[in-house]
Amino acid sequence: MLQLRAATDEMLDELSDVVRAGKASADPAPYDDPMSFYEADPDLRVAKWLQAIWRGRGVLNAQSWRLFFVVVADDEPIGMQDVIGVNFTTFGTVTTFSWVSADHRRRGIGHEMRSAALHLAFDGLAATEASSEAFVDIHGSNAISRGLGYEPNGVEWATRHGKPALMNRWRLARDTWATQRRDNIQLRGVEPCRTLLSRL
Repeated sequence: MLQLRAATDEMLDELSDVVRAGKASADPAPYDDPMSFYEADPDLRVAKWLQAIWRGRGVLNAQSWRLFFVVVADDEPIGMQDVIGVNFTTFGTVTTFSWVSADHRRRGIGHEMRSAALHLAFDGLAATEASSEAFVDIHGSNAISRGLGYEPNGVEWATRHGKPALMNRWRLARDTWATQRRDNIQLRGVEPCRTLLSRL
């Protein structure tokens, strides 16, 4: 069973060994700069990763927010899936960010993680559109977007390891998601979250 659990400090502590071991990274590098996963020192890598999440928790309002989830497979924390509100009260848009441990890649978990994130965004939070980005040579992430019905939405430049690289942009409209929505994803505890976001 795959679950997205709120990234409490306790859950992050359980996941920190994966980050410390360098299993959040990949080749070619999937992330743009700056990114704590590029930090060579394992303890500093974990510290910067945690600091980034704690900072993200503090930037929370109805228009702009980031929900952090630890991905748990068969009771083992194996990665993260974030859902990020972008101009949400104006446009209802979200984007996503995720990673999964190197030990669990190429098993379809990335597809399941994103499916759950989209279900939360569209069904739980009433989003109107979801976007995603991936470097053009990150074939797994691009394949997930394509397989979930996203449409190509242009390219843009970003940097990784200080060098320019092209990223594909993807867009998924609510109406498109609705035609293929799944009935086997369960949401829990969404109402308090939705109420809080609407009050901020």
